[in-house]
Amino acid sequence: MLHVTNGTSVSLQDSGLGGEVLAWVDVLHEGPVPAGLNTDELRRIRGRFLDSEWPGESSARDELARRDAALDDFVRHDEVVLWFEHDLYDQLQLIQILDRLRGRVLLEQASGLRRLSLICIDRYLGGLTGAQLAALWPERGAVTPGALDLGAAAWRAFRSPDPMQIEKLLRGDTSALPFLDGALRRHLQQFPSTENGLARTEQQILELVGAGKRTFAALFRADQELEERVFMGDTTFRRYLQGLAECRRPLLEDRNGEYHHTAAGAEVLAARADHVHQSGINRWLGGVHLCGNEALWRWDARARCLVAH
Repeated sequence: MLHVTNGTSVSLQDSGLGGEVLAWVDVLHEGPVPAGLNTDELRRIRGRFLDSEWPGESSARDELARRDAALDDFVRHDEVVLWFEHDLYDQLQLIQILDRLRGRVLLEQASGLRRLSLICIDRYLGGLTGAQLAALWPERGAVTPGALDLGAAAWRAFRSPDPMQIEKLLRGDTSALPFLDGALRRHLQQFPSTENGLARTEQQILELVGAGKRTFAALFRADQELEERVFMGDTTFRRYLQGLAECRRPLLEDRNGEYHHTAAGAEVLAARADHVHQSGINRWLGGVHLCGNEALWRWDARARCLVAH
């Protein structure tokens, strides 16, 4: 049996369920995930990005290669069980895995040889004990062909250079993966706002600084409380915070470990100026590369949808 989950913090090795555990470690909501690449090419791009942002003792590309090889070898297991949560970080990993497995799993299931199961909950797996994880075991359900098809379609939409493909997907039936809709809508909220060019995370940071949250720790905790489904770790959050302080026209300044608005920050927060127009943007959101002093797509918070700009 093979258990696939979101990271090494999930205590499946203490659950008593047996089997091998594979951590699907990649922060897919950050950095390039472009369409039109084969598995090796995508792994190279993701590895290069991860190594540049979060360098470790070993090459991220090598780690991704070992991860992919372990999943590709799923046929030697009687059952593969996917353990994931409801947030954006997990749902993106889940649709990537479903896309990778879809063709082979449908063939295997048609011949009755393999079982692919899913445990997906609205709690954070990393906070559960081995016994609590084991208690979830009877709730696992078989991954249906509909879920495999939806996962593959969602992965294509996420990687598309046209983010309106996500809007199109969300207008359809996503009930086969109940948490996908909310996760992808949160992804779209990371596009620059129509009002001031800020991503939702950036908007929250500026609002929290204005409310008196000054230190990194205070900002990170308060930002998590604003999220319906926490998906961002502290290192990713720090990237956004530093981006606001180190851009062409900084919106924040660091005064001995405490963050304060600049004059430009106050103007953008009040929607009297546009962050993208002032400082430009160079950000990948799935398969979309936003670059320059204009963004082709913006998030309209009032209409709650992405719009061409």
